[in-house]
Formats: sequence, C-alpha cells, structure tokens
Amino acid sequence: MADPKGFLTHDRELPARRPVDVRISDWREVYEDFSAEKLTKQASRCMDCGIPFCHNGCPLGNLIPEWNDLVHRTDWREAIERLHATNNFPEFTGRLCPAPCEAACVLGINADPVAIKRVEVEIIDRAFAEGWVTPQPPAARTGKRVAVVGSGPAGLAAAQQLTRAGHDVVVFERADRVGGLLRYGIPEFKMEKRHIERRLAQMRAEGTEFRTGVEVGVDITAAELRERFDAVVLSGGATQWRDLPVPGRELKGVYQAMEYLPLSNKVQEGDYLVSPVSAEAKHVVVIGGGDTGADCIGTAIRQGAASVTQLEIMPVPPRERPAGQPWPTFPILFKMESAHEELADRGGERVYAVSTTEFVGDADGNVRALRLVEVEGPQAGFKPIPGTEREIPAELVTLSMGFLGPEKGALLTDLAEVAGGDDFFDRRGNVARDKTYMSKVDGVFVAGDMGRGQSLIVWAIAEGRAAASGVDRYLSGETALPYPILPTARPLV
Repeated sequence: MADPKGFLTHDRELPARRPVDVRISDWREVYEDFSAEKLTKQASRCMDCGIPFCHNGCPLGNLIPEWNDLVHRTDWREAIERLHATNNFPEFTGRLCPAPCEAACVLGINADPVAIKRVEVEIIDRAFAEGWVTPQPPAARTGKRVAVVGSGPAGLAAAQQLTRAGHDVVVFERADRVGGLLRYGIPEFKMEKRHIERRLAQMRAEGTEFRTGVEVGVDITAAELRERFDAVVLSGGATQWRDLPVPGRELKGVYQAMEYLPLSNKVQEGDYLVSPVSAEAKHVVVIGGGDTGADCIGTAIRQGAASVTQLEIMPVPPRERPAGQPWPTFPILFKMESAHEELADRGGERVYAVSTTEFVGDADGNVRALRLVEVEGPQAGFKPIPGTEREIPAELVTLSMGFLGPEKGALLTDLAEVAGGDDFFDRRGNVARDKTYMSKVDGVFVAGDMGRGQSLIVWAIAEGRAAASGVDRYLSGETALPYPILPTARPLV
C-alpha cells in the first residue's frame, strides 16, 4: 500500500493550468509542470482497496493500485513496466480519457478520488525522458501478413501487439499522416502531436509499416486486401457524423467539427500559414456540449474569434453526483474544461436546453445568424417552449453533435456483400463481430468504434489489444497476447 494514511493527510491536487491570457496565445498544452514531490503525495492517496473498483471503471484493466504504490516509492522504472503491461499508449489516455477509473475510485465515495490520470501521465512522460521506452521487436517472424485499416488508437494498439507477436503488419491510413482522430481531431493544446511521433518511431523500429494516403475500398479493394493479407483488422472508427438538417444548413460558414478542427491542426503541422476555415474576428457558435465542442471553443478562441457561444440541447448537468448515477458508475456532471475556462474569461456563454431552428444567411449565401428556441427536457421530447425564440449572431458555426457509426463506403459495402447480407452490421449499424472480434467475413476482424460505436479512447485501445489476440490465435492456433477483460462491454454480436 502506498501510504496507509495518505488519503487522510493529503488532499487531491492537480497541476495548475497556465494563465488564460498566456495559453490562448499559443497552441501548447495548457498544464504547467507538476513536481515529483507533489505527484508522489497524490499517488500515496491510493487506498489499495481490497476490491479496487478503479479496475472496473477502466476497460484496459490498468493495474492502478500497483503503479500508484510504485510511484509513491519512486520506483519509476517498475511503474512504467506495470503501466505498459495493460496499456500501449498511456501518454494518450492520460491526456484524453475522461477517467472512468477516477469515477469508480473507492475514495470518491465520500472524498475527492485519486488523481489517477495525472499519475499515469507523469509515469510515461518520465519513462520517455529517461529513455526507458524502447522498441520491442519480435524474436522471430511468423511470415503471416496482417493489414490494419485505420491508424487511430484501436488500429495502433492492434498493430503494435501483432507486430510484437511476429506478424508483418501494414497500417493503412487515408489521411496524409498517421494517427486518425488523435492527429486531426484533437487540438494541439489538448495533446501535442510530438507524443504521437515518438510512439510511431518506436512502432516503426519494431517493424510496423505505415502507408498513408490510401483509402481502402477505393485505392485498394476489399478483395485485393484479403488476397494480399492473411488477416485484416478494421479499425476505421465511427466517422459518420450527426448532421443538423434545419433550414439554412447549406449556407457557407456552417461546418462539421471534423471539417473545422483538422485544418487548425494542419496549421500546426506547417501545411498552412492560416487555416482555410478560421474564426478570426467572427461570431462563432458551437453546437454540441461535449468534448469535441470544447475543442472547437478552444480552437476558435486561439484563432481570435470576436465571440464564442456554445449551445447544448440538454439541460445543465448537476455539479454533484446525482442519485440516479451512484458510485461506481460514470456520472454526467457539469465540467469546466480548459476551453470552458477560456470561454468564460473571454465573455462567452454556454447556453443549455436550446435547439437550433434555422441558420440565417446574407445576400452572398454566408451564414450571419442562428435562430434558436428553448426546449423542455428529454423526458418531454425536447418540446419547444413558445415565446422563447430568439436570434444570435453566427458567422461561423461548428456542429459537434457526435457520430452515428462507421461510414458505409466501398470497403464495408463490399465486405457486407461477401458476408451475404445485412447481418454484416449489427442493429446499431456497426460492424458485427463475435467474441474473438472476427466479423462475418472469415479473417476480417474489427476493433474500436467501428464495431462498438462512438466511445472512449480506453475502449479503443482495449479493443485493439483484444482483436490482436483474436487475430494471433486465428493465424497461429494459439496466442500469448493478453486478452483484456472488458467488464462492461456491449454484446459483441
């Protein structure tokens, strides 16, 4: 146990965010450094529970009490070994996961939970700084070839596991750079892309091959892919975005979040001097109250927006855990992310329980305003409240309302035909799979959001690892790869 009295003598503490005026002038990550002394105190708050419910909250099965104890004892080298035992990319999850492990922390029943994410980030960052993260090439090659379609967290996890098992792995990515939404859906201020690059360097040294600018299903057909490879892993994500079909949707200046955010990332990559879709000097409206909406807020503020307003159809979430979402479930609470803090500082507004009814254009076909109406809660079906209609300025609108499932393009259409019908997809429109993560097509596996639906990065990595285990067993008859226990997984078929 880290410290029998740690949770009694130390309060929860996180690193401070850089001052708003400072951080919105650049695209670096928002947090200041956190001293090792403070971190070991935070790790010591772990109670080493008889039943560590943080494990139930984490799909990866991270050995959280173990590496908390190791950090408290400053055994950093062993801590990264325990962390990497269950998680290929803690530098991603520690920055991007909403931490269901912390929501399930036993200490959180009547106190602030352990700062698990912060401990995780500091372990992996120190490991990279000390040179402990090195390539782990396989001792022998199997001669089997595996194609991984999509280079998001699920695809990267599957690729790394399969490469280390000795298979020849090729990752196909239709974008010009590897990383999927990690690369082009997450702003630099939330996760600097150097974290992706140093992990890709490790994977290349281990033997994983990456091919960018290749749209599987078009540049290489499903049939060709199956002919050239012994197994295929589909990990293309749930990239079919939810739209807002109201009058004026066709106006210029109304964009999906994933049309807007990647361009600002390309500026940071050096592809553009200025984003082709910039919020500079514009009144910006962000529709959607989730993490992607927050990313749009932070991006618009850094681009110099005249004003930013965020709209959400749901009512204001509670600040404390409601009775209907008891521990150890993950509660839906009012959050003040760094972008929200910046929004408040700039005089912006978060408006809840409203629905957009129309986009209003000018004579040149550009959006100039947005009409909205207040609505009753979801129990009333979001019924409009008469007399609450109003109009707000809007010269750039981003739609951040989530995703509906995988795109039904040429790749999935062709595979569905091979499978013999609609049962290639499950009732939610995702790619159906069995307990080994194989789809209805022999040798074709699916991992991450493409099979699960829009979900968390920890689920993506867990499913990538699990699918890799299924592929390895399919190719070799047995496997030494770990098969993560997914405690709250939806049915796989």
